[in-house]
This record gives sequence, C-alpha cells and structure tokens, in this order.
Amino acid sequence: MPTPPSPAPVNAANDVKPEPSPVQWAEIVQQLGAEIAGPLSAALEQIQNLATTGQISRRGLRLLRRSVDDARTAGMLGQQLARLASGRLRLNRERQHLTQMLRSVLAQRSRETQARGVQVRQSLQPVEIWADGALLFALLNALMDWALANTHSSVDLRLDLTPWPVKARLSCRFAHRSLELLGDGGEPPASSVGIDSLAWRLLEQTALTLGVLPLREQEAGITLLTLEFNQLAPDEMAPAVDSTHARLEAEAERMGGNSRPLAGCQLLILSANRELRSEAQAAVRHMGMLVDVVGSVAEAEQFCREGLPHALLFDAALMNEALLQLIAGIMRDAPDFSFVEMFDGEHRTQLSTATSDGVARISRRHLPDALPSLLMFELTRRS
Repeated sequence: MPTPPSPAPVNAANDVKPEPSPVQWAEIVQQLGAEIAGPLSAALEQIQNLATTGQISRRGLRLLRRSVDDARTAGMLGQQLARLASGRLRLNRERQHLTQMLRSVLAQRSRETQARGVQVRQSLQPVEIWADGALLFALLNALMDWALANTHSSVDLRLDLTPWPVKARLSCRFAHRSLELLGDGGEPPASSVGIDSLAWRLLEQTALTLGVLPLREQEAGITLLTLEFNQLAPDEMAPAVDSTHARLEAEAERMGGNSRPLAGCQLLILSANRELRSEAQAAVRHMGMLVDVVGSVAEAEQFCREGLPHALLFDAALMNEALLQLIAGIMRDAPDFSFVEMFDGEHRTQLSTATSDGVARISRRHLPDALPSLLMFELTRRS
C-alpha cells in the first residue's frame, strides 16, 4: 500500500467548503428547530387529546412515543453538530483499519437492520487509513443512520481503492423512493426532506471535519454517496504497545486534548441503585456520550431489542441468568460489543483483554478517575 500523501486533501469538482459559512450554520440551526418542533407539536396534540378524553389508543400511544423519540434524536444530532462547529475539536490521527471498523459497525447494528427488514450488501477490500478513531467511528454510524432512515430497498456498501491518485473510496447506494415507483416516468420529483435531514448534515460535517470528501449523487430515485479517504496508511505497522497501563495512560492523555472524545457513542447504564447510576453518569458526563439508564434487566432487554448501544455498563449485583442470556445474545449479534461490570466493593480495574469472558471490570470507587479511560480503551480497541 502506498505511503501517505500530503495532508492536504485533493479537491474534487463538487467539493464542499470544509468550513461552513455562517449562513450555512444558520440553515442548520433553523432545520434543527424544525425537526424538534414538528415531533413535539405532534406529541402535544396527543397529550391534549388525552387530557380532553382521558383515553389514548394504542396507535396514539405509539405516535406519542415516536414523536418524543424523533425530537430526542434531533436534539442529540444538534449536540453533535454543535461539537463539530465549536472549533475546539482536536483530532488524533492514528492508523485505523477502515474495513474492520466498518464490519464492526455493521455487526453492532445487525439487529436494527433486521428489524427494519433492510439487507446490507457488502463488498469490502482491506483498507487502512490515518484518521481519528472516535470521529471515524462516529462517521460510519452517521452513514448508517442516514442510509437506514431513507432506504426503500437494500443498502449496498462498497470499499475499494482508486487506481490513480490512490485513495480509499467507500460508496453507499440505496433507493430513496419506493421501488414500485422508480419506473413511473410521470411521478413528480420526490421530496428531499429525508435525504437532506439533520442526519445528513451530521454525516456531511463529520466527514469534512475528518478530511473526507462526501460526494452525493441522486438519479431516478437512487442515491449514491461516495466518501473519499486520501490519507492511506503505509505498509509498515507501527509497533504495538503491550503495556495495559501505558495504553490507558495514552488514552487518558488523548482525551485531555479532546473534551468530548466519544461524542455520538451510546452508553447504556444498568443498575437498580439510583446513586450508582448517578455516579456513573457523572463520571462520563464530559465525554459527550449519549447516556441512557435502566433499572432492571428486563428494561435493558427491551432497550437492546429496539437498538443496541455501543457499550453496556452494568451493576454486578444484578448478575443473574437473565443478564447472562442478554450478554450472550448481544455477543452473538455483535462480537465487538463493549461490556463493563461495576462492583460496589473492592475490585481491581480490568480491561476486557485481561478477562476470560471479555468483560471489563471496575469498582465503584474508581468510576470518577478510571471509567473514562476504560471506556475510551474498550470502544476504540473494538473499533
């Protein structure tokens, strides 16, 4: 594989400015307001109907929940866009195996794609690049969020290398209109609201921040997005760091230069102890993660059925057969999933690489100082 070219990306014909203008950011803010206000207005209508009649149908309850979920999702997207717009993001470019990371993301989201009835077809060449691992992971998840929300068919992913100049090229192709309508020449152009949603804005800005060129084409109801990576890694593999302690210290140092290193990653905290949940949330608050909490294994099962988070932080006191089955099921669907077990008593901090079952462990008293570095190690290692 060739040595990395100069850091300056090669411009293409439809390149987008790396720094959006104030007008563009104003448009994004306006779109954010619309995508939050719309679902909340629908939710308010359902609540007013409930207050008037004292009843709500199953359909109305589903619509209410969907509206709240949509507004919450838009708010989270807004937080991530604000992080990209802050100008305080410091990238730590390291060697990343793009193919393995993409396969990890697809495995992690296999339940979601199956639930949606979407087939993801892959044709992936082995490619290694120089990139910030956390931001690259966020980019691939943003790509899947956008594609799954808009496809009316399957999603075709292809990763290969261009002949000259040599670049890594990841393409994503799907039908954004119903397949039954694609051959109807009399149909008016489909609305691009979904295609140009906040999910697209986040995908586009994450790519540009990473130095990746997003090229989007639409024709006859088919959308093709190509992401071009021009920072390829050389053949020589950098020497591995064997010391666990050194690796954690390196992650902590890297995190110090990036105030929200895992923004966009989702953490599920499982504990019946409210104080323990609060302590765990406080420990990761500065990392920019999307944090959800549940108090029982049954709630965790329901949460994971609707969509897997990136990591599960669970209370050892809840360990039972149901939790073991949940862990085993997730490991089957997403072998690279991150598990961290919390102990209320004394327990030394262990990485997943040092345990026989692949579960990291930490004591409650070490949450404030060690949990951020532990999560950073687990999530970036598995990426």
